[in-house]
Amino acid sequence: MVKILDWINRTVWGAPTLILILGVGLYLSIRTKWVQFRLFPEAIRLFFQKIQPKKCETGVSSMQALCTALAATVGTGNIAGVAGAMAIGGPGAIFWMWVCAVLGMAIKYAEATLAVRFRIEQRGEFLGGPMYTITQALDKKWHFLGFIYAFFGIFSAFGVGNATQINAVIGSVNDALRNFGIEPSQQGNLMMGAGLAILVVAMLTGGAKRIGRIAELLVPFAAVSYLLLGLFVLICRFQAIPRAFSMIFQGAFSPQAVTGGAIGSFLSAMRVGISRGVFTNEAGMGTASIAHAGANVDHPCQQGLMGIMEVFLDTIVICTMTALVILVSDVPIAYGVDTGASLTTAAFQRICGNWVSVFIACALCCFAFATILGWGLYGLRCATFLFGSNVATKFAILQGITVIIGSILKTGTIWMLCETVNGLMAIPNLILLAQLGNELVRLTIQYKCGGNYENFHQCKPL
Repeated sequence: MVKILDWINRTVWGAPTLILILGVGLYLSIRTKWVQFRLFPEAIRLFFQKIQPKKCETGVSSMQALCTALAATVGTGNIAGVAGAMAIGGPGAIFWMWVCAVLGMAIKYAEATLAVRFRIEQRGEFLGGPMYTITQALDKKWHFLGFIYAFFGIFSAFGVGNATQINAVIGSVNDALRNFGIEPSQQGNLMMGAGLAILVVAMLTGGAKRIGRIAELLVPFAAVSYLLLGLFVLICRFQAIPRAFSMIFQGAFSPQAVTGGAIGSFLSAMRVGISRGVFTNEAGMGTASIAHAGANVDHPCQQGLMGIMEVFLDTIVICTMTALVILVSDVPIAYGVDTGASLTTAAFQRICGNWVSVFIACALCCFAFATILGWGLYGLRCATFLFGSNVATKFAILQGITVIIGSILKTGTIWMLCETVNGLMAIPNLILLAQLGNELVRLTIQYKCGGNYENFHQCKPL
């Protein structure tokens, strides 16, 4: 079974998918004249402006939408996913994660902008995402892609956004227990899973507004705490930082020189880096646009800029921090084996001591819970698109059951299955983005001219 999944995963994440993701990212970057760099100062300004809480009668605030999207992206992928990418693809996989992030900023900008542009309003909430954009913006002959996307979205909500998260949490908590002489048990795993399941069901039944409020509190606290601990480690081992960057750049094109021959192909490093990069920031999958579509903003491009910040914070900042901590700690890396969160925990322990395993476990719990909520919203929106609004309670209960099941499953198979589904989800979304390049450029010009739809004809080209 594992060999079959591995073959499917390698096929899905083969050259065609990688070329499609990088190609669409490059296409959108060129069409918008590299909006991820050109408007990055504006994105930072808007980010700090939106930090101030804002009550919205319809939809959620721009910051709540961003935090909900970050809740789904800033998860175990930043701790367990980065460690696994380095173990399977070598340190060079991080370089390809950066490449994926740079192009992913343009993709995420397009996803969020177009989701707001083509969303619909229903019962005081804005509903949007690739499935709605496809059916609202494209010709009927393409509408089947929206239904395919929604189907994969529901499947991913149970795998990417649920089973992998709780599985990583259980593994990290068990590592912490072993450090204090306590041997984990399946009964304990089930109890932890059941406790989290109850919380998940309670939060999901509250809808987008409740999820947004929780994400706005939980995500910044967990992310800042994790970054501060990582910064402490880097300060303690600052002399090793240049060597760490050298390993990343050298390993991107010559993995065998860094891994001692365990990883022999830069194509392997590229494949793993891009696939895990997509897993961590979800650029190209279109899922985050479901959260961004709910934002109450004056112009679609405002939320598009929040999409740029989402990828920057998730991959460039948090994932890089995890990678550097592992490399400067000199912890042994078993190349070729997906080590999961245990490698990250071991790296922090080498510098900070055994107590840090408790912190990592707590951070993973916060990240994973937020991710489950964010992906729960994504899955719910996809289910609503396919089956109507009456499916909400049933979907929340199924998410809770999946949390319990995920607490006793093994990591490797789950990661492989989730990466496969990610690739399948990306295809209809990338086709959509490629077809709406002109509309994205039009909206960007509008925004640069003051965000007035009525005065678009007066705007100069980019």
